[in-house]
Amino acid sequence: MSCLFPALSVRSPEAADRPALRFGDRALSYAGLRAAADALAAPLAGAGRVAVWATPTLETAVAVVAAVRAGVPVIPLNPRSGSAELAHILTDSAPSLVLAAPGEELPEALHALPRTEVAVDAGAPDAGVPAGRGGGDLDEEAAAFVVYTSGTTGPPKGVLIPRRAVAHTLDALAEVWGWTGDDVLVHGLPLFHVHGLILGVLGPLRRGGSVRHLGRFSTEGVARELAGGATMLFGVPTMYHRIAEALPGDPELTAALRRARLLVSGSAALPVHDHERITAATGRTVVERYGMTETLMNTSVRPGAEPRPGSVGFPLPGVELRLVDEADAPLPDEDAPSGREVGEIQVRGANLFTGYLNRPDATGAAFTADGWFRTGDMAVRDADGAVRIVGRKATDLIKSGGFKIGAGEIENALLDHPGVREAAVTGEPDPDLGERVVAWIVPADPRQPPTVEELADHVGTRLAPHKRPRVLRLREELPRNDMGKLLKRALRD
Repeated sequence: MSCLFPALSVRSPEAADRPALRFGDRALSYAGLRAAADALAAPLAGAGRVAVWATPTLETAVAVVAAVRAGVPVIPLNPRSGSAELAHILTDSAPSLVLAAPGEELPEALHALPRTEVAVDAGAPDAGVPAGRGGGDLDEEAAAFVVYTSGTTGPPKGVLIPRRAVAHTLDALAEVWGWTGDDVLVHGLPLFHVHGLILGVLGPLRRGGSVRHLGRFSTEGVARELAGGATMLFGVPTMYHRIAEALPGDPELTAALRRARLLVSGSAALPVHDHERITAATGRTVVERYGMTETLMNTSVRPGAEPRPGSVGFPLPGVELRLVDEADAPLPDEDAPSGREVGEIQVRGANLFTGYLNRPDATGAAFTADGWFRTGDMAVRDADGAVRIVGRKATDLIKSGGFKIGAGEIENALLDHPGVREAAVTGEPDPDLGERVVAWIVPADPRQPPTVEELADHVGTRLAPHKRPRVLRLREELPRNDMGKLLKRALRD
């Protein structure tokens, strides 16, 4: 297959001087990145899997590029992992060494591993990648990454992401988004997962463009970088919510967002209310896409299309997608007679992982006999085939009074109430209905929270009557993970 980073193989003076990475006030050109990465890649050859202490730094990006060019699978480690989770990941993946920035203090669980410090020296001589590495002779099915799931249904599982899936997803997104080497991406996402690392760092490098990482997300940083020439912004809903909140009093942020070519949100659904506030203030539409660790990217809204808040768009080139019922029978594409029918998303294509590390049982259960991956995400399709996620099968599908209800659309309706700052929806047992709808609310004003009757009436004017919440639980905050996703199991616990 082709090299994952063709821009690193171009040695003209113009290409060498192009900016590749910038983290704060530290930067590397393509020549500097090639020199730093290849100097590290040479001793990594044959090392087996390597762990990377994935802080949001230049060293993390160099370490990952070096390992990928050496053909060594990368295990990105979340610096905020608890000791038990980290111990499980290390035991399960058995890395031969850990890559970290010089002087970085590592937790005790990593002390037994050999450590290689990542030197970033833009002026280092070009070492050249090891013979037979970094080019097109690596097996496209070989794992480039072992990324661990969040472990919401048991111990985290190591997802084996092949080089083929990385290349396919990045090229499909480039086709749909018009992503080129002229684009400059800004983001402040963590680098231990697919969104921030594979899409947010490797994506620009595959195109020959550049990355400006904020280190820590701030609306001031977004405004500065977009005003300074960045063309694309990646974020999660928490970040876009902060942007929407800041826009009314921040004309510089508003002007900067108007200059952006592409605003992309992922990792969780962006509430409709935030979509609408950003578009009203800037005239720009936030593009949503849908993916997961096991599949990388599945769908995306097309830039320039008519705004459709709540939609994650259409399948990417090369990705097959279907909705199925509880018996794995495909649902018809057209609307069901009683309205749009909720089904589980299943996908098939070159974007898929090859399996879970050391878990043949889980790998087998994740696929149908004919090769469709069971995502566990529930969705409906619009008449033209666009996909709308309504929640996770395990936590967001509520069966009430004979209806299948997706929590996501109720959450969007609740967030449109002026008395609601944050909202989550779950189901709980009901002797009559089977399950009743429960609204978990962070009120806008804790001194005057909305009542369940107010919220039920509010939802009832927007959605079908059976989707109204019947129970209200007030909270000071809702539990979320590092990517801003709601942790509903923790909420109910």
